[in-house]
Amino acid sequence: MDSTNREPAAGGRRPRWWQVVFSVASAFFGVQSSRVRRRDFTYGRPLHFVVCGLLMTGVVVLLFFGAVRLALAYLA
Repeated sequence: MDSTNREPAAGGRRPRWWQVVFSVASAFFGVQSSRVRRRDFTYGRPLHFVVCGLLMTGVVVLLFFGAVRLALAYLA
């Protein structure tokens, strides 16, 4: 039996909330590993990833908005 195909972190369980956050963050940067992606697609709930992605997108937009406002206030 080949033991290289086993996934030690998956375990047949849904990803925890912090794993969803890290998974979405790594997908934002394009560095998602195939093992984690396989776990997410096999055991994860799509709604959790969509909600987390929307929240993280909102945070990024607010950070950019605040940075631009700060830069404009500093230059004015």
